[in-house]
Amino acid sequence: MKISTKGRYAVRMLLDLAEHQNEGYIALKDIAARQDISKKYLEQIVPVLNRSDILITNRGYQGGYKLAKSPEKYTVGDILRLTEGSLSPVACLDRDPIECNRSSECMTLPVWQGLKKVICEYLDGITLQDILDNQRDKYVNNYVI
Repeated sequence: MKISTKGRYAVRMLLDLAEHQNEGYIALKDIAARQDISKKYLEQIVPVLNRSDILITNRGYQGGYKLAKSPEKYTVGDILRLTEGSLSPVACLDRDPIECNRSSECMTLPVWQGLKKVICEYLDGITLQDILDNQRDKYVNNYVI
């Protein structure tokens, strides 16, 4: 399983919004500049996030985007499911119940189910706030004399 640039950039965009949440609405051009991501690419990601009520949008001169909820309410798993569609390592696990004709005799199915469980538990256990806190801790404990 590979996470596409769409998924990675969505996480970075939302992290940027979380980091600057006290600044009001943030223009896409500012996020693009700070994250070194094409503004046009971010414009393709925004509709996916808007459909899921993750962002609050304000149009006009002082327009931009901000998070609809606090950063601890967003998990990396939820963001990636929106942008990637699935976190399943194999296609047969994309539907529940499994629709594969071989699922009852598939010896490898438990392997893929276990992998999916580990992936989901890991990514669902990390919030945007966790990432921000981890980054702050990294710089707070970095003493240079």
